[in-house]
Amino acid sequence: MKEKIVLLYSGGLDTSIMIPWLKENYDYEVIAMCADLGQEEELSGLEEKALKTGASKLYIERLTEEFITDYIYPTLKAGAVYEGSYLLGTSFARPLIAKRAVEIALKEGAAAVAHGATGKGNDQVRFELTVMALAPNLKIVAPWKDPKWNLHSREDCIAYAQARNIPISQSKKRIYSEDRNIWHISHEGGVLENPATEPPDDVYTLTSTIEKAPDAPGYVEITFEKGVPVAVDGKKMSATELLTTLNKLGAVHGIGHVDMVENRLVGIKSRGVYETPGGSILYAGHREIERLVLDRDTSHYKEMLAIKYAELVYNGQWFSALREALDGFIEVTQRNVSGVVKLKLYKGNIVPAGTKAEKSLYLEDLASFTDTELYDQKDATGFIKLFGLPMKVSGMVNRT
Repeated sequence: MKEKIVLLYSGGLDTSIMIPWLKENYDYEVIAMCADLGQEEELSGLEEKALKTGASKLYIERLTEEFITDYIYPTLKAGAVYEGSYLLGTSFARPLIAKRAVEIALKEGAAAVAHGATGKGNDQVRFELTVMALAPNLKIVAPWKDPKWNLHSREDCIAYAQARNIPISQSKKRIYSEDRNIWHISHEGGVLENPATEPPDDVYTLTSTIEKAPDAPGYVEITFEKGVPVAVDGKKMSATELLTTLNKLGAVHGIGHVDMVENRLVGIKSRGVYETPGGSILYAGHREIERLVLDRDTSHYKEMLAIKYAELVYNGQWFSALREALDGFIEVTQRNVSGVVKLKLYKGNIVPAGTKAEKSLYLEDLASFTDTELYDQKDATGFIKLFGLPMKVSGMVNRT
């Protein structure tokens, strides 16, 4: 009886050719598993394609709502952004995909899980750490790192697919490596490998270019409850409906373009172009509510932890004890992150246009130039003398 292997299957170039490759080289029964994370039309005809290519069956797992509530929202509440720009759209999707693959492997009695990530990227780490954490006894097969794998470029993979009549969407003309879900789409490879080259307009597939965005701004109001977005323009929505609505609005105005050279975990610098329209709006809105409700020390400390949180997510350590522990701190900070934020969207820009919070720490009379009972300006004299005393002593010692 053949051993079973569950292949994390997207229908893209790499995983399409891995079904026949795993059968040819290891004689596995290949069970394909595709996670529906809101990539929409890309799932059309996928089952027919997987079975025709040699899979014994295909699981299409509808995980969009879980993806948003259990992976996106915790990261949003943390304010985690990798290297100041990347909103982690691929990073926090991978642990969920691998988690579901593990569940299917255990259900099917499979001996292994396979993935199509290369040995030069981050996804190999995200997939494999998840399997190691959740099912340490499962074998992990990674063809790109396998000695039997003799395909060394995307051109080689395309030729392999063509020789076996495997339908693929990539071509030598449009050879970008792309990953899409309800949160974002990423673009890598091709002309983008040269960071001195501006991304061609045809790279952007979800959103308008800035030049084609409307000349008039758009406005949106988002309601948050304890750090979680629950309504757009006063209308309560499910997580999927809310993000879909913001994606459409942001796409029109060219919101969420990121073009960056980032540091991969494996030590390689890579250039990626990202489109995250709805996500960029949510991050901007969440940040404005926090400005009103978090005290100074908590806000500043949370900013430091957000960097670490982003690194953990980026590096595939979602199921680590540290990330879980940080969630405990973050949940406390979100107790008062409730309110309504209004944002103006204009040609790629997100501009605050008014924020209200139920437990705002902003007191208008205290912030004004008018004297109040709560703040006596004369008290600042003694405060500054004591606060600056170490600097004054240092000046006396070192400048005399």
